[in-house]
Amino acid sequence: MIGADMTLSKSAAFLTPLLAPRSIAFVGASARPNTPGHDMMRMIRRGGFTGIVHAVNPKGGEIEGYPCVRSLADLPAPPDLAVLSVRNERLEGALAAAIAAGAKAAVIFASGLLPDDGDSPLAQRLARLARAARIPICGPNCMGFYNDLDGVWVCGFPSPRQPAPGSIAFIAHSGSVFGALAHNDPRLRFALAVSPGGEATATVADYIAYAVERPEVKVVGLFLESARDPRGFARALERAAERGVPVVALKVGRTEAAAAGALTHTGALAGSDLAYSALFDRYGVIRVETLDELAATLLLLSTERPVRRGGLVTIGDSGGERELMIDLAERAGVPFAAISQATKAAIAGRLEHGLEAANPLDAWGSGADFVACFTDCLGDLLADSDAALGLLNADLRDGYYLHRGFADAALAAARASDKIVAVATNYTQVRHEALALELTRAGVPVLDGTANALAAVRGAFAYRDFQARPFDPPPSPPAARAADRERARARLRQGAGPLDEATSLSLLEAWGAPAIPHIVVANFDEARRAAAKLGYPVACKTAERGLLHKSDVGGVRLGLTDEQALRDAYDDLAARLGPRALIAPMAQRGVELSLGMIRDPQFGPVVTVGAGGTLVELLDDRRAALAPFGRATARRLLDGLKLRRLLNGYRGGGAVDMERLAEIVALFSVLAAELADLIAEIDVNPLIAGADIVALDALIVAEPEIN
Repeated sequence: MIGADMTLSKSAAFLTPLLAPRSIAFVGASARPNTPGHDMMRMIRRGGFTGIVHAVNPKGGEIEGYPCVRSLADLPAPPDLAVLSVRNERLEGALAAAIAAGAKAAVIFASGLLPDDGDSPLAQRLARLARAARIPICGPNCMGFYNDLDGVWVCGFPSPRQPAPGSIAFIAHSGSVFGALAHNDPRLRFALAVSPGGEATATVADYIAYAVERPEVKVVGLFLESARDPRGFARALERAAERGVPVVALKVGRTEAAAAGALTHTGALAGSDLAYSALFDRYGVIRVETLDELAATLLLLSTERPVRRGGLVTIGDSGGERELMIDLAERAGVPFAAISQATKAAIAGRLEHGLEAANPLDAWGSGADFVACFTDCLGDLLADSDAALGLLNADLRDGYYLHRGFADAALAAARASDKIVAVATNYTQVRHEALALELTRAGVPVLDGTANALAAVRGAFAYRDFQARPFDPPPSPPAARAADRERARARLRQGAGPLDEATSLSLLEAWGAPAIPHIVVANFDEARRAAAKLGYPVACKTAERGLLHKSDVGGVRLGLTDEQALRDAYDDLAARLGPRALIAPMAQRGVELSLGMIRDPQFGPVVTVGAGGTLVELLDDRRAALAPFGRATARRLLDGLKLRRLLNGYRGGGAVDMERLAEIVALFSVLAAELADLIAEIDVNPLIAGADIVALDALIVAEPEIN
């Protein structure tokens, strides 16, 4: 149990009386079996709590060996924690009584909802009471928590789990998900598992902050619906990153239509989820897609060993499953270690005739002396300088000598190496409960399913690479354009809504992002002189205010090679859309990219980079980061795009200057950060990346238009 002298951050200390109390009062305790009031008394005993426990029941007596008091007012001393297992109708009075009795924290199982509750719902009244008393509440509508480190099990239902303190902290917005992971697989050994419920005062951010302060915690898992305290959530993730504790998140609700009113393509594409992706990228949060991936990643990262540099090494007993591993690893983006010739020679000397010394390795021949063969070959693979971690790939089954031998080989190889060793099954339904638990508790986690195991490895590699990121300061915009930047700020403060294209392009240039030369004209004579100055061929685009997406209304004419072509194009645009137009030279060929910015209401300015041109809404190819950021982050975003190979000069095209492109993206992020209070959205599309890199079109939306 946490001692009084243990140093905790302010947020973590806030939760100490909740999660690590010295005394608990259980309100609504009952001697009647199969009720929450009885089950909670059984569970606190089963968890091994050594502090003071009082049951609160008007009938008095004793419940599960604990003495009863008739009311909270009868307690001999204020409790650290009051657990309220009462109906919604009694909640407000029960919480008020707990606060009056001096409780420093509370757990509320009930929903906190009442029919016809009016303008001040019960949940809000409970939160106000708790905030006024400055106490944390787990709930309402929660399943409680397990603090296995301190033996505090607070839950109103029975479970089959056994006390087995571990290194995983798990926080789940879904009570069912909380139960699924906490109650079913003894391989998952928790330091802390929490169902925060409605987060009346204690939020996911607080639980993360508490968990990463505990030295026993090696990894934090999240099943997240939303961050109710966005700033606190970001601070908690930052603290986890500082302490080297990886956070693994399964974020749900990713497709909500939060951007329905967006005026730019970027805003419409972003939704609410892109901001979470950017936040997770900044703090190295590992994102997973399923509960199985979440469990596998938590298992792998809960080992005591670090992930080394290099790629994955695997050994198995099947050529077909080796091919499956190769296929799925490519899909998952997991690299295999490029083992040396010396490693191949060592392995070749141990294999039977006809087997290839390679990684991944199929080491099964006739089965003669297979335990020694697998032990030695896995050891050789792990010893290679490019091996980051190793998997023994086998569908373990209890009570089978062959799989007992594979388990022994994995254990022996792990003892001889300082790298992570795990076992990965190909099928998730193999009967291996005993072997899986034995191996995992010995530090060799068993990960079920090839895809789940590879997701865990991908996450481990991603966190390793996050920890190795260099310091990445944002670049400084050009000093010579300081006056232009001040004028841009003044223009935005006028609150005139979307800026026209010329103004938007000029604003980009003020922050160092290059824009195509352009001239705004009001009649054909001005258009003719502009084209002569800029040089044919030219583009003629409508510049009438209020037309945000010019191509949608036929407002763009390209490749005009002479004055007659310009006249025809201008006359058509002027007749249909109005006389104001923008003349620009045709850009050289290149890869069409897009840059965007949205101001997320929770996490601030988010910059996106992705495919551009007419494909921006068709291709799901974009990356996001919180602004501002430096060139290294910009380069990482670019390298993560599906179209990345095009930038290398795909099929005869010229290679793009990636350092210059990364600098432009980083400067754009500085613009986004410095103008975040004035701008709601930015859309630069396309940004042509070729021999030159230049923005051809831009749309900037000043904040008042959104309001």
